[in-house]
Amino acid sequence: MATDFWASSHNKRWIVDRATLKQARSEDLQYVESAEHIDFLNIYFANLIAMLGKRLPLRQRVIATATVFFRRFYVKNLYCETDPFMVIAACCYVAAKAEESPVHIKNVVSESRQMFSQEGYGIKNFPSDNSKLAEMEFYLVSDLECDLVVFHPYRTLLTLCGREAAHAVVSEAGEVGVGIDNGPRYWGTGEGRLELGEGPLQTAWHVVIPYSNLTERCAFELFHRFIINDTYRSELCLLYPPHMIAIAAIYLTLVLNDKTRDAIQAQSAAPAPPPRRSSRTNTGSAHRKPAPVPQQDFVGFMAGLRVSLPTVAMIAQEILSLYTLWERYSDTAPESGLGASAASGVSAGDDVVTPAFLTQLLLRMREARLADLAHPASGQPMATNKRLGRTQAVG
Repeated sequence: MATDFWASSHNKRWIVDRATLKQARSEDLQYVESAEHIDFLNIYFANLIAMLGKRLPLRQRVIATATVFFRRFYVKNLYCETDPFMVIAACCYVAAKAEESPVHIKNVVSESRQMFSQEGYGIKNFPSDNSKLAEMEFYLVSDLECDLVVFHPYRTLLTLCGREAAHAVVSEAGEVGVGIDNGPRYWGTGEGRLELGEGPLQTAWHVVIPYSNLTERCAFELFHRFIINDTYRSELCLLYPPHMIAIAAIYLTLVLNDKTRDAIQAQSAAPAPPPRRSSRTNTGSAHRKPAPVPQQDFVGFMAGLRVSLPTVAMIAQEILSLYTLWERYSDTAPESGLGASAASGVSAGDDVVTPAFLTQLLLRMREARLADLAHPASGQPMATNKRLGRTQAVG
């Protein structure tokens, strides 16, 4: 397994540009009313992977790897021509193997059927035959080109904060080849560390947003969300290297965490230190005051990293945009006064978007795609996509 990100397949083949992602979703966009629906589907699918991973149960790193596999698969495939729920199960199954935490295929099938059939998801036709998942595993690994080594932002975050050796999360979230670091540090000079306390460091995993800044229905949901984990609800893992996402999480931490934000503001408002007097003017060492503990230069630390800070700011802005969109998504049915249209399957404006609406949206997309394949504008029926055929057989 590779320990060098720059020489890995992750960097060479699976960091794509926005034009590639736009092309991958171009046909799906023909079957939705708004491009925002695709963004809501990104959140929906990532939440499903996380919930299925917790039921199996899988470590957070395995869940993150499964989400990356899912994103990569749909760079080459369409939502309207596949069964995303079967793909989710296959991604969790393959990711558990890739991260050396295997689970039995029967458990994956059983837990998937139970979870997807719950009220709110309504997937009653998830197959109980293990061979269906085994077949989907074959097609998944084929489309992934057998590139199963995935790098995540966790190790960079811990290393930059000086916690790689001491923090308890290292064994859980450490990158492939923890402790192997003989080459140049791609995140900076390696001479300094950002000494964050437990509170700010945890903020790098989760964001704490003041209650007053949120609408009432989503305030509780946005408390203590993990910043890095939340990025998998978007396509950032396909667009940027993991160390850039980690640095963007640190940047947001410095801004959102009360202690670090106050420290930065105090440093910017503090007057310049007085010139140092000669030691010959001192009356004696007995009357000297202890030297003050130097404060960390957070701005200088960020500026000293060998990365593009405009890119870091762009990633941070996209994360904040994700949270803004996430405010309109709820895994639970909304109350009667918060948007009955979302509960009935209609999404518009600022209504709450629910899993039930998105499940129905997927069904409508698939039906419309089938109709287009059967009755194209040319008058000649188009060849049915193989995976769509398998989806019909499963149903």
